[in-house]
Amino acid sequence: MERTRNKKPSAILTADWHLREDTPVCRTDDFERAQWEKVEEVKQIQAAFDCPVFHAGDLFNHWKPSPNLLSKTIEHLPDQFWTIYGNHDLPQHSLSLAYKTGIHTLVKAEKINILKSCHWGEIPEQYSWRFYKDSTMLVWHVMTYQDKKPWPGCTDPSSAKLLRKYPYWNLILTGHNHKSFTEEHEGRYLVNPGSLTRQHADQSNHEPCVYIWYAMDNSIEKIILKHDTEVITREHIDNTKERDSRIDAFISKLDGDWQAGMSFEDNLEQFYQVNKIKTPVIDIIQKSLEL
Repeated sequence: MERTRNKKPSAILTADWHLREDTPVCRTDDFERAQWEKVEEVKQIQAAFDCPVFHAGDLFNHWKPSPNLLSKTIEHLPDQFWTIYGNHDLPQHSLSLAYKTGIHTLVKAEKINILKSCHWGEIPEQYSWRFYKDSTMLVWHVMTYQDKKPWPGCTDPSSAKLLRKYPYWNLILTGHNHKSFTEEHEGRYLVNPGSLTRQHADQSNHEPCVYIWYAMDNSIEKIILKHDTEVITREHIDNTKERDSRIDAFISKLDGDWQAGMSFEDNLEQFYQVNKIKTPVIDIIQKSLEL
């Protein structure tokens, strides 16, 4: 891949790869092939730019990938790969159990590197990756969004609030929200790359991408990855109206004002937040579901 600028990139920014063996129900193509093609494209970009790849969490769709999925990941991952633990990467969403995970296996295989912060559930400390002179970056797996709240009752901070709350970093790289967007405040940026692949029916317009960061002048550049626009279907939704109506009836009985999404785990996260479920109760639920 040719560089689009005369200056050397400092980092490739990405997040939410959710690598998996099964095919999302919304996909009509060979999803496994499409998935590894995206990873290989990032690998080619890294080789061309010779800079680190920073990934903001949820490398796998489940914390316990199969040996086959681990092998393919080792085969296809780009060099100089740095990541953090997202909620999907951790048993019961607990960082204390990170030693059980596929991410930990990749660390032991010396295929990836783990940043000190800021993993799922953590609050940033004044540690960061330092690049050109005083240019610094924070990598964080946290829900954030632009403009309108993603669901009623959402208590997560907007990207504009995050930038103003944490002025120590020139760049904040976030994961968890699968939409791609950037936020700017006084020359500082928040970059949320979104998911590498489209795994939900509401992502038909999503363009898988990575961002390039130039630390020298703290600028960013978006690179859209190759993808087929005609591979997302909602047929499975249309064929399950009766089931959906039963789910809606159940949700309407729950306390709190919230709206069901496409992911069971995301729905649980919303329910925990809206109803202020205590951490010990959440741990019991997560353990019983083996998430």
